[in-house]
Amino acid sequence: MKQVTLFNKDFTKKEDLAIPFELNNDSISTPAVHQVVVSLLARRRQGNACTKNKALVQGGGAKPFKQKGTGRARQGSTRSPLMPGGGTVFGPTPRSYYKKVNKKVMNLAVKSILADKLNAGKLFVFESFDFTGKTKDMAAFLGERNLESTLLVCESKDNPGIRGIKNLRKCRGLGVEGFSVYEAVKYENLLIDQKSFNKLIERLG
Repeated sequence: MKQVTLFNKDFTKKEDLAIPFELNNDSISTPAVHQVVVSLLARRRQGNACTKNKALVQGGGAKPFKQKGTGRARQGSTRSPLMPGGGTVFGPTPRSYYKKVNKKVMNLAVKSILADKLNAGKLFVFESFDFTGKTKDMAAFLGERNLESTLLVCESKDNPGIRGIKNLRKCRGLGVEGFSVYEAVKYENLLIDQKSFNKLIERLG
């Protein structure tokens, strides 16, 4: 089993962290991650596309032409989908794309992300973050360590690091309460402070 390394502010190793379960290849569940990502992307859909069916089209009270003698197919209403300006058949109507994800599946997906990042050497747990909140400083910190594609997870969403990383194109900052499996998949590296990491571990335990 690979150890989770704790780094100090200078990005040097301080110690190995003990966690109550193993994070290895057996901990990775691709179907769980896929289900959570699909659910999240589905929830982002507005679902407000709307067409009028036969019942919603205005008019149609009078028969458009007589039943016989015209050579045309008989019609009873101008609201029919067969008539110009009539209703739409099986068109989209407002709906919710919500997909439920069970708590166990969500926790398994988070565990899979942590295990995958750890095994790839892309998980960095810091004792604490000491960022100024300036984008220039954040870009220098990440650039010196080849961490251009990074998800930064802090204990609070008001951490200056989240403000500093906001304008970097390949990076994103989140509070631990809003930890997103989709964002963790999207970005190559995961930087997280010790308190936030402990909260995730408690959630998984």
